[in-house]
Amino acid sequence: MANPYLVPSIVAVTLITVAIGFYGLKLARTTSDFLVASRTVSPNWNAAAIGGEYLSAASFLGIAGLILKYGVDVLWYPVGFAAGYLALLLFVAAPLRRSGAFTLPDFCEVRLGSRWLRKLATLFVIFIGWLYLVPQLQGAGLTLTTVAGGPYELGALLVGAVVTTNVALGGMRAVTFVQAFQYWLKLTALAVPVIFLALQWQSDGRPAVTPPDGPTFRSAITVVVEEPATLTLPDGGTRAVRPGDELTFDAGDPVPEVSGVVTDGPDWLLPSAAGSDDRDLFATYSLILATFLGTMGLPHVLVRFYTNPDGAAARRTTLVVLALVGMFYLLPTLYGVLGRIYTPQLLLSGQTDAVVVMLPGAALGGGLTGQLLAALVAAGAFAAFLSTSSGLLTSVAGVISTDVLGRGSVRDFRLATLLAGVVPLVLALNVSGLDVSQVVGLAFAVAASSFCPLLVLGIWWRGLTDLGAAAGILAGGGASILAVLVTVVGPDLTGWPATLIAQPAAWTVPLAFTVMVAVSMATRRRTPLDVGATMLRLHAPEALRL
Repeated sequence: MANPYLVPSIVAVTLITVAIGFYGLKLARTTSDFLVASRTVSPNWNAAAIGGEYLSAASFLGIAGLILKYGVDVLWYPVGFAAGYLALLLFVAAPLRRSGAFTLPDFCEVRLGSRWLRKLATLFVIFIGWLYLVPQLQGAGLTLTTVAGGPYELGALLVGAVVTTNVALGGMRAVTFVQAFQYWLKLTALAVPVIFLALQWQSDGRPAVTPPDGPTFRSAITVVVEEPATLTLPDGGTRAVRPGDELTFDAGDPVPEVSGVVTDGPDWLLPSAAGSDDRDLFATYSLILATFLGTMGLPHVLVRFYTNPDGAAARRTTLVVLALVGMFYLLPTLYGVLGRIYTPQLLLSGQTDAVVVMLPGAALGGGLTGQLLAALVAAGAFAAFLSTSSGLLTSVAGVISTDVLGRGSVRDFRLATLLAGVVPLVLALNVSGLDVSQVVGLAFAVAASSFCPLLVLGIWWRGLTDLGAAAGILAGGGASILAVLVTVVGPDLTGWPATLIAQPAAWTVPLAFTVMVAVSMATRRRTPLDVGATMLRLHAPEALRL
């Protein structure tokens, strides 16, 4: 019997989001309200809002799915996502707020006085925002299909329409309230079910995550394959499966090994063969670099620091965010581990991103408790799509309204919101098979290879010039964008080319820093004449009121 609480829970989250957006409409009147909430958001509210927008579909669904599929090796994802705020706290948060900028392109003009560098930054903000938005809409479609059997397109359209309406009506003020509410909803949606799941695991006799004889199905099941793969059967034979194939298993049947999935117990439980395989080791370091440095270059994260009253508040906000985000990332890991026991069929179907929403029903059964907890998780998943999409759309709409449409009025912001929302929605409706976490990881790589060097050198090095900044952004950011395009639409690669393209940050970030420094030193005569005053403004305490 279908879960009767799933659709009402999704509808409730959607209606609450719209209601908060309308409440924000009453408070938003000026352009400053729409862009930065008039810089009046307190650190605690802002931290909850940042947590709400940062914990995206990749965090809510993708991390658990990756752990289910690959084991402890992918724990670097949540570690890097959380630790990125440490770099933000140390190098960027307070000086960026003191700059007085409204957007990243604003910062380029404030620091380097270049209009064309501002336009280049605008293009990168839009690209990163759309690259991050597509998997959010894609995840919404996947979740609606998984939990309610609805069409994929409906989920993407629903989230796209609600978010665009909310941002267009209320801007940053409304989005702040929405995201703060949704952070706590997401935390509750994962924390409460995991308590019941742990109790169920205990009552089942603590079944091993990686039993010596391999995992088995706990009940009879029919699996519909979504991704092509090669299965290794218990008798040693192999079978190629294609999307649409149906596989039937009885209770107690062993789970076949799936190509590309870590099924061996020790390999899943222990840091892999990274130490003996140079490509794996490179990919791991590259992932760490992308997630650690990419956070400080994400436009939708940075724009929230402009809403703090001053630099000290921005620094306090970052500290609270570290605690909130770190607390959250403990939970998807547990879902990925328990998924190995209760939802191994997802390894065969290829829908590992669905483990969070499938697990309560699979472990607790179809009774009232399982149904209510599954509905709570589904509501949390939709909150993830809505809150992250809201932040991304606000940041992209902000730069389109001020740098593309040119006037930056409230009317321009609303028109820009429509433009910013349509493009990723069209892409999401036509590209439904992307790995959510992989695409988000590539967005981090582009941010780490473009805006991270710009912010670090722009804030801490007087010698940066506009030509140096532009050359570094084009070299590092351009190379990482090329890697994204090859990954998404290019041919299948093998060996070192595949590794370098799939995890580009380890070579694109150093490339960006090197080019930025070298070209700046070669064009030192272009150093802004007011660089001393600008650097003093970025680093002087608020008490001096410079």
